[in-house]
Amino acid sequence: MHVKTGDEVMIITGKEKGKRGKIKQAQPRTKRVVVEGLNIVKRHTKQRGPGRPGGIIEFEAPVHVSNVMLICPKCQRATRTGQRFLEELDHKGRPRKVRYCKACDSEIVS
Repeated sequence: MHVKTGDEVMIITGKEKGKRGKIKQAQPRTKRVVVEGLNIVKRHTKQRGPGRPGGIIEFEAPVHVSNVMLICPKCQRATRTGQRFLEELDHKGRPRKVRYCKACDSEIVS
């Protein structure tokens, strides 16, 4: 996935289009992310004992990763990202792979 937990993203489609938020949780298997404070849904739940009361519960629903765009920390714009290999090696002896902003060509460190 082109985004990770803690990245700031912008929603590019749907009812939350144009809004920004931080990624709270990434789900790589389903290719979805939970964005803090966005895509709020309501669920009507039945009481499940003393610890889990019933009622209408609001929570952030996951959004497909194709509907979010990373905000570059340097240029502060929603941008596409790419990956490149550096000359330095990682702990396994392979070239280190980093994300970069295609608009300003700077590395995205996370």
